[in-house]
Amino acid sequence: MSDLDATIRMLADRQAIRDCLATYCRAVDRLDRELLLSVYHEDAIDDHGVFVGSREEFADWVIAFHGRAQHATQHIITNHVCELDGDTAHCETYWMFAAMNTQGEPLTLSGGRYIDRFERRDGRWAIALRKLVGDWAGTPGGALLSGEGRAALNSGVHQSRDRSDTSYERPLRFDERRRGFIYDI
Repeated sequence: MSDLDATIRMLADRQAIRDCLATYCRAVDRLDRELLLSVYHEDAIDDHGVFVGSREEFADWVIAFHGRAQHATQHIITNHVCELDGDTAHCETYWMFAAMNTQGEPLTLSGGRYIDRFERRDGRWAIALRKLVGDWAGTPGGALLSGEGRAALNSGVHQSRDRSDTSYERPLRFDERRRGFIYDI
């Protein structure tokens, strides 16, 4: 294999892993069980500290928890380190989590890291083992936008915790009547 071929293979592997991580976030935020199962190998273990189990058990637990405890969630991945070793990758990915809660504080934030062992099996990268590290948590101050501003922020999309969410729209379309709209913050 040439140096160029090896570099292309390494970049493709890293991107497949990043795509898997982003898909995980989307699946949990959309409460999409089928999509969530797809990011794990069938025999994977997820150790979220407060939950430890198989991918199916985790999917059922996390979807029930977020569906009950929050109106909306965002799992956000940031810094990512990936050590490739053949068909195994050891990754540390920083995450931030924001939740609009059904009870208590209306908005909570937390951050930490996913420590993952990815494996490529039959050409597909997926999580084989995940350990979650929670580094911080808290409640923020007031929101910058008023209720009217938040409504304007979402006026061109359909926000939903299911497959009717705009993120599933194919092809993604734009309403020309919205061009030039500016909300005065």
